[in-house]
Parts: sequence; C-alpha cells; structure tokens
Amino acid sequence: MATSAEIARGIFDALAKKDLDAALAHNTEDSVDDFVAIGEVRGRTAIRQFFEELLAAFPDFEIAVERIVADDEAAAVQWLASGSFSGGPFRGIEPTGRHVEIRGVDVMEIEDGHLRHKSIYLDSASFARQVGMLPRTDSVPEKAMLSTFNALTRARQRLNRTEKSSRG
Repeated sequence: MATSAEIARGIFDALAKKDLDAALAHNTEDSVDDFVAIGEVRGRTAIRQFFEELLAAFPDFEIAVERIVADDEAAAVQWLASGSFSGGPFRGIEPTGRHVEIRGVDVMEIEDGHLRHKSIYLDSASFARQVGMLPRTDSVPEKAMLSTFNALTRARQRLNRTEKSSRG
C-alpha cells in the first residue's frame, strides 16, 4: 500500500496534469475537502465539480508542490498555484483576466489508502486582491476603505456606549 506521502504526491502530480480521475482516485463519497476560506465540499462528485470549475476558470492553471511532510495517517502539502482567471466564473466570481498566484497548505487525513478529510488553507484575501475584488495592499483605495471601516467601527462603539448609558 502507498504511503501517505506517496498518495499526496500522486494527487498533486495528477492535479498538475489536470487529470481529475487520477487526482480523485483516493477520494470516496464520504471524503471532505474543507476549504477553510470558502467552505466544505463533500463527496467525490462535488469535489470533482469544484475542481472542474477551478480548471475551467483558470485554463492555464499550474500547481507545484513545495514541500510534503507526512506520517502513517496524514500528509501536509505546501503548494503554489497560479493561472490567469480568463475562463469561466469561479465560485460566482466572473473572470477578470488577471493572473493569480496563491500559496497554500493542504492537510490530508488518509486512512487505508483513502483520503478521508482534507483541510485546505489559502489566503483568500490575496486571491481577492489579485482578481480585483479588493484593492491592492497599501493603495489609496485600500487606505480609504480602511479609514471608512474604522470610522464606522468607532461610530458603532459610540452608539453602543450611548445606548448602554441611557439604559443604566
């Protein structure tokens, strides 16, 4: 039987080749992909649909494994994914044509050669900035957004203090 590290490497090698059959070979209908920034995707069919949407949205999608750390029952894979958001929509977001580069880590729980649960950690704010949903870091629009947010927060705090003192 393949080790956790070998299974993890095989999954990522297949994904890099856009071979979803091979990438999902260790998944079952009970498998869960928990994209911490997005939400859970349950079962092989739904996980396949997620990756089909991803590959359609990023036609030049590439993923490279930077590091794998594993034991008998788990593997952690640090990766770098990139591509141009020039295909179809992704998670309800229309394509912007912009190039995206995202780093992440998958923590895979593997039992008897089956991928039971995968927690995927990625920087969704970086994705949002790169596709244009959020302003670039340290840009004038970001500073204006931050200033507005902080002004609203201070106003809510003053309102809450006023309401508390009028009740007390």
